[in-house]
Amino acid sequence: MSEQKTALKLIHMEDVQTREVNWLWYPYIPYGKITVIEGDPGEGKTTLALTLAALLSRGQPLPCDEDIPYEPTNIIYQTAEDGIDDTIKPRLEKANADCSKIRVIDETEKELSMTDERLEQAIAETNAKLIILDPIQAYIGSNVDMHRANEIRPVLKRLGIIAEKYGCAIVLIGHMNKAFGSKSTYRGLGSIDIQATARSVLLVARIPDKPNIRIMAQDKSSLAAAGDSIGFEISEDRGFECIGPYDITVDELLAGKEGRGRKKLDAAIAFIKGYFGAESEVSSKDIEEEAAKKGIKRNTLLSAKKKLGIMAGNRKTIDGTMYWTWVLPKKEFNNLTS
Repeated sequence: MSEQKTALKLIHMEDVQTREVNWLWYPYIPYGKITVIEGDPGEGKTTLALTLAALLSRGQPLPCDEDIPYEPTNIIYQTAEDGIDDTIKPRLEKANADCSKIRVIDETEKELSMTDERLEQAIAETNAKLIILDPIQAYIGSNVDMHRANEIRPVLKRLGIIAEKYGCAIVLIGHMNKAFGSKSTYRGLGSIDIQATARSVLLVARIPDKPNIRIMAQDKSSLAAAGDSIGFEISEDRGFECIGPYDITVDELLAGKEGRGRKKLDAAIAFIKGYFGAESEVSSKDIEEEAAKKGIKRNTLLSAKKKLGIMAGNRKTIDGTMYWTWVLPKKEFNNLTS
C-alpha cells in the first residue's frame, strides 16, 4: 500500500508577521514556550517553583523584578512526587499563596501525561498562565521512552504548540543524572532533546559549605541574553528569601565551586551612586541604557536599585510628555553629597 502524500505548503517569509516574545519572568521564563528547571534531588527546584507560584497567585513581583507590574495569575501545578494535601498545600500556605488561583488536575482515576487532552482543557477553562509539571519523567507518558529522541520530540512539540496557542508558560521540573564532570547540557535526565526543545533551562544547586544558600543559574537562553544567577536563602523561620544576583556560572555550580558571590551587585550599586552624582532624581530610561552599555544586566540593576531604596517617580518634558524617573532617598542623597 503506497504512502499517502502530504500536499506541499510553502510559507513566504515576507508574509510572516514578526512579534515580540512576552515574558512571565524576564529573561528566565517566557510565555508561549517551554522552560526546564533542573537540579539534583533536594536542591530546591520544587521550592523555587512553589515560591514563584505563590508570588504570581497574589500578583506580586518575582525575584529581581520589582519594577514589573503583575496581575494575580491562575496556575496549574501537577506533582507526582508529593502529596497535595500534606506537602504541597502546606508549603503554598507557608509561602502566603492565594490558593484560589492554583488548580490541580485530578489524577485519581487516570494519571496525567503531556499529551493528555485534559491538560489543554484545563488551560483553556482556567486561563492559567503558568503550568508546572513536576517531575518531567512522570508526565512524559507510560509508552514514551524519555531517553529516545524520536519518542520524546513529538511529545514536547505538542506541548510547545499548546503553550504558544494559549500564551502560557509551561515549566518542567527535571532531575539530573549522575554523569559528574559532563557538560551541564548532558546532565539533564533523559534525551538531550528535552533541553533542546526548551527555550530556557534553569539550574538550581546549593553552594558548598552554605547549606541554606541556593543558586538559580540560567544554563540556556534562546530568546534573550542570559540573566544573572540569583541567590536564595532557605530557612525554617523565614522560608524562601531572595538575596539577589550572585556571580557564579553553571559550570562552577556543577563543579562545587563557590564563585565570586555578590560582586556584580556591589558593582551595580557603585554604578548607580556614580550615575546620580549630585542629582537626587534621574531618568529611568537613561540610567538603564547606560547600565546596559556597561554590561550590567537589568535584574542586577533592579536589585541594586532596591538595595539603595530608590523609588519610582515621574516628570514632564517641556511638551508635556510624562517620563519615569528614579528618586534617591534623602538619606542616601545626603550620604552621596556630604
